Amino acid sequence: MKDFLKKLNRFLGKAALATYAGGGPEVDPEEPGFTELEYKQGDWFYKDSYTGFFQSWGREVVWYKKKPVWNQIYGGGMVKKYHHNFKFSHETFNFLKKALSAGEKKKLFQPRGPKKFKQGDWLYQCKWQGDITNFLGSEKIFYKNKVVFIHNFYGGLVVAK
Repeated sequence: MKDFLKKLNRFLGKAALATYAGGGPEVDPEEPGFTELEYKQGDWFYKDSYTGFFQSWGREVVWYKKKPVWNQIYGGGMVKKYHHNFKFSHETFNFLKKALSAGEKKKLFQPRGPKKFKQGDWLYQCKWQGDITNFLGSEKIFYKNKVVFIHNFYGGLVVAK
């Protein structure tokens, strides 16, 4: 199991960097109103599916040999004050992509971004409990020391019958 979890974590790191965080291409969504991104490598398959903009909800799923093995649910978004501020929201999401790309995703379990990432007036913080098998946490983005974005997330292994 330990070897499988290492492979899963390495794959998750590659998938994250090749999809949303890395500006990867979107695929035709299976559900209307959703945005979907996918990544495949050998027997591994990853899909990120989310809906919304200022406030969004989504899930990431990993399949191994066509069986779901890992899942993460996430949701939240821009602080209400910034709803309908497209320019600032785009700046925030661009910073979020940089934060999600930072750290050692392929080596250490990182459910979203690193615990801390700073660039200019922007600060990303992520806190979680647990490990790749079962976790719960939240991420926040600060701009000039004020919270502008919050996401909560949880997930872990899928154990079938």
